[in-house]
Amino acid sequence: STFTISNLGMFGITEFNSIINQPNSAILSVGAIVEKPVVKNGQIVVGNTMMLSLACDHRTIDGATGAQFLQTLKQYIENPVTMLA
Repeated sequence: STFTISNLGMFGITEFNSIINQPNSAILSVGAIVEKPVVKNGQIVVGNTMMLSLACDHRTIDGATGAQFLQTLKQYIENPVTMLA
């Protein structure tokens, strides 16, 4: 099985859902990075946000496994230095 990444963020699209193309098992949709107000250390500041969406073929990937993958990916994106550990 294979995995696809679909990036429409470069076209300014902030969020979308991709359709899995056979024989792929999953596809990750990547939206544009957008500046939005976020809370950091109790203060409202300008932060960068990005929407990700994962579609999985449940015959090969359990939904819980897909959710764990997204959680780990989020942690790596928010703290890239942790990829070196």
